[in-house]
Amino acid sequence: MKKIGIIGCGNLGLSLLKGFRKQYPDAHLYGTRRNLAGLPTEDDLTHFTSDNAAVIAACDYLIIALKPYTILSFLSEHKALFDPQRHTLISVATGITLEEIRNALEITEISLYRGMPNTAADVQESMTALSGLNDPLNRKEHVSELFDAIGETVWIDEQLMESATILGACGIAYVLRFIRAMIQGGIEVGFDAKTANKIVSQTVKGAAQLLIQNGLHPEAEIDKVTTPKGCTIVGLNEMEHSGFSSALIKGIVTSYQKIER
Repeated sequence: MKKIGIIGCGNLGLSLLKGFRKQYPDAHLYGTRRNLAGLPTEDDLTHFTSDNAAVIAACDYLIIALKPYTILSFLSEHKALFDPQRHTLISVATGITLEEIRNALEITEISLYRGMPNTAADVQESMTALSGLNDPLNRKEHVSELFDAIGETVWIDEQLMESATILGACGIAYVLRFIRAMIQGGIEVGFDAKTANKIVSQTVKGAAQLLIQNGLHPEAEIDKVTTPKGCTIVGLNEMEHSGFSSALIKGIVTSYQKIER
């Protein structure tokens, strides 16, 4: 059974660990964090520690979930601990390239990947973009399997990883803000917050499943709901007059530009 270590159990790291535990109930999972307070309860197969070196020694698959500004110095400081004959490293740090990671490690041939999941890994509904640099251990399929266990995956060129970060990882926040606004609107038209939350959450889930299962463009599904002179088209037009689509696109582009600086 795999031994998976997550270096840096912040929000994303914890979401990954919880998702892996649900899918791999018999796997040994290790997580590190400087401050261990507030972490989930340990058991025989789930271990938390502030000792990064111990987790590197224990695990074959290492997910580096540190803050972008700390990852290169961390890898440089711990480079002697990584074994290219054993370890597969997967960085989920925003904006740090595989070449930068390899240079920090000073190891030419090591199994090295980038992944960009999102916090829906917690409920096994992540969208994870993956790219790789080296694969001397022939573990590409294993890496796919690992992240398929917590949702859907797509392999992309590394040059698109920042774009994937914005659309998939930051996108969780964009969608949740949209959901929040719908709930607030529901309260304005008469529902209590709990009922509005349930209606909106299931509606958003249903809308996503329409696209996933039917494979259609969103406008094709919108056309099925917008009857002439109906309440749906009036509402949509008012949203667009207020800059709904434009604001969302501008937000996505602005987030992308922040990473690129």
